[in-house]
Amino acid sequence: MTLVAPQQVILDGLLGQALAANRAGRLSTFIVDEHSAPISIFGQAHKQQNHEGDWYGEHAGKWLSATARAVAQGGHPQLQAALRRVADWLVSQQDPDGYLGNYAAERRFTVPQPPKPESWNGEPALRTWDIWTHSYLILGLLETWRALGDAAYLQAACRIADLCWQALESGIDITTLGNHHGMSATVLLDPAADLYLVTAEPRYLALAERILQQANANPRLALLDKALAGEDAAFIATGKAYQLSWNLVGLAKLHKATGNPAYRTAVDKLWQNIREQHLTLGGGPWGGVAHRSREVFNAPRTFFPQAYVETCSVLAWMQLNRELLAITGHARYADELERTAYNDLLAAMAPNGEDWCYYTYPNGRRIHTTYWRCCKSSGAMAVEELPQVAYGVAADGGLRVNLYGPGQANLAHAQAGQVHLQQVTRYPFDGTVAITVRPEASAAFSIGVRIPGWADNATITINGQPQAVEAGSDGFVQLQRSWQAGDCIELRLPMPPRLHHAANINVQESRAPDGSPVAQEVLRWEYVGLSRGPLVYATGLVDGYKTDETLRLPTAPPAQWLQVGEDAGEGAPITLLLDDRAPLHWEPYYRCGGRGHGSWRLSWLSLAPTD
Repeated sequence: MTLVAPQQVILDGLLGQALAANRAGRLSTFIVDEHSAPISIFGQAHKQQNHEGDWYGEHAGKWLSATARAVAQGGHPQLQAALRRVADWLVSQQDPDGYLGNYAAERRFTVPQPPKPESWNGEPALRTWDIWTHSYLILGLLETWRALGDAAYLQAACRIADLCWQALESGIDITTLGNHHGMSATVLLDPAADLYLVTAEPRYLALAERILQQANANPRLALLDKALAGEDAAFIATGKAYQLSWNLVGLAKLHKATGNPAYRTAVDKLWQNIREQHLTLGGGPWGGVAHRSREVFNAPRTFFPQAYVETCSVLAWMQLNRELLAITGHARYADELERTAYNDLLAAMAPNGEDWCYYTYPNGRRIHTTYWRCCKSSGAMAVEELPQVAYGVAADGGLRVNLYGPGQANLAHAQAGQVHLQQVTRYPFDGTVAITVRPEASAAFSIGVRIPGWADNATITINGQPQAVEAGSDGFVQLQRSWQAGDCIELRLPMPPRLHHAANINVQESRAPDGSPVAQEVLRWEYVGLSRGPLVYATGLVDGYKTDETLRLPTAPPAQWLQVGEDAGEGAPITLLLDDRAPLHWEPYYRCGGRGHGSWRLSWLSLAPTD
């Protein structure tokens, strides 16, 4: 599937509000010129004395990426001027050898560092995030080049990649340049493959292949071999969700560049593993249970409502689904993008577009993070992913509607010319979606619409005439006809409340003297959650002060005790009418308790034992 350019799409409704807030908030205030703190650290005077080891340089590339996509949509002259000014200044600070980081000469990735004894996360001897920062700079400069068209930005990105290639050619192992057993450096796989796809320059493909070879040769990481063997994501290197997901984005792009089926298989296996074992109900990768770090995938089959979702990992997960949607054209990846966007992404974002949560929790307080934290820039990037994934053009020329929500798009078709699609809907709060089709010329082609995985008994009409709801091999219902201006597709996606059950189960495993496996369940806690349509629901502190409550669900059918209230604009409230306590009131998770700092939301409550 060919994903659309940002300028072809306008998103309104909930996602459109997020985009507008992002552009008026984070993108317009965090960085405005070369004197902004996240940019001035790239000045020669600062970097020559910078021996610290933190990640702050990443903000420059993230801001370039997000702002360039906003600028590409048009209508943002102030952002465009700021983008050009900041990008021009950064390029002016690039050293003759291509270095564009913010570290002193002796701390740069081009200088081999003394080894450090093995640590839990494979930390380099002298901690820097130099390759990590340059990876984001390449991606940011590429997006700036796409938005503004100035070849100087592409050339600057290429010069960074050339320096990286020279460093690896000199004998430096990239897994020694980043923590988490190298994963914080092997993320360079993504921009290296991207540069090859843009330029067709063989050395960038060679750079990407070299990065993968070194990542695979590190026994703690062994990225390709472990993925192909079906290893769980939690046990690849440290299982760091953000870094591993970003590595998979690069591997997906490398598959696009080479067609190597092993790369695709590896990505598919880990995507499936993450999808089945490591996502919250709201679609975010999570960690933080027991001995696992808060940003590391939990052990498989682990469930704990107070675990963490890092907003940075939400970005990387969305980008991975973007790449797989483009490669395969399959609706399952659009399903995941929509689930994550409407829940864990929006749940981390404040309405002002400036404040973000570093972590969100299925059950926990909303805590807005501080100025320099990585997740504020990652969240801003993730929001700007939305326009380009909302629609697409299939390999056969058919059009695809990937995300639902008010808005419009202009898509090109060989026979029909420009085809204008307009969605009129209250989605995600209501399941009726009307799509008006206006081709420049009447022509026969398909429009693929997605039936979300949660939508049972969906119906589709065209101009009031019922259509068969049968998904094709790509997961879309393909509506094939000769389209005329004014034709209207209407989807009706029923949105009854849906209960979700989960369990925290601890199983003690050992082996008997004869070698046979012995397993005993030693702990089990049952939980119930609630959703309606694409939205996860949550309640605030129970009775105003309790962070959990044990529920005994009625034996009657749920329709008799799950009461959907009147929708006042942002999703109907749902009331649980229980036999042995006062009713509990639920609302969409992303706005539960208000979107202010310190508010509580509980998306899982305990269930009473049944035996």
